[in-house]
Amino acid sequence: MLNISNTIEPKQFSELGAAIVFDCRFSLADPGEGEALYREGHIPGAHYLHLERDMSSPVMRHGGRHPLPDPADFVALLASYGVGPGTDVIAYDDHRLAYATRLWWLMKSLGFKPPVILNGGYQAWLGAGGDPCCELPAAVADLHRGRSTDAFSYSGHCDIEDLRAAQDLGCILIDSREERRYLGLEEPIDPIAGHIPGALNHPWQGVTDTEGRFLAEEQQREHWGEVLDAQRLVVYCGSGVTACVNLFSLASMGRDDAELYAGSWSDWCSYLW
Repeated sequence: MLNISNTIEPKQFSELGAAIVFDCRFSLADPGEGEALYREGHIPGAHYLHLERDMSSPVMRHGGRHPLPDPADFVALLASYGVGPGTDVIAYDDHRLAYATRLWWLMKSLGFKPPVILNGGYQAWLGAGGDPCCELPAAVADLHRGRSTDAFSYSGHCDIEDLRAAQDLGCILIDSREERRYLGLEEPIDPIAGHIPGALNHPWQGVTDTEGRFLAEEQQREHWGEVLDAQRLVVYCGSGVTACVNLFSLASMGRDDAELYAGSWSDWCSYLW
């Protein structure tokens, strides 16, 4: 059965009244757009997390366009909003859940209670009668001040060497990008077009509808097919962000063990030029 316990409908929002809410809206084309939209209106009480400033570390020669944030820094950031390993969190965006699921994966990988994803995102909340707020939430008391962050590290991911070793052992590699990028017919972001040899294409948009709502179990099983029976799964996209939508879907279908190639295509092709 499809595990929908990791999603929440807009009308159920009040059921998690004590949860910390994060607005994860972002645009790759305009990195400031999401935060600007947040300031124009957001779910009352929501804090804003920026993909590049908060949910990534600085870009280097290798590691991809959105390297994982330093775990100690990210845990400290969460703590500054009152979030500890067992805190209830709700995440949303307005881009078919691409950025909300990035937060979901980061927290899950660190061993935190994973956020609940607002099904359909911000637009679904507005459509259900939500009244947006323009005021920034009050500062949160850091309930976790003094907690050591050194013990936290990411699990369930691999780098390029781990990936090559996994492929040698027969893992199934999933490319989450649009078909035209997978086929190398176009590449709007990275310097080289194409895909990692041996990868199968399952675009991340294939697990939600155009309104950003997760599809029913039968449709998700059709999206994945025999992949669900693979012994080992590794998922990538352009930079380790939209792959998290596929990873969320796989976890909902019982494949919580699927791994993220964190640097993704942007890391892979950095070794080719």
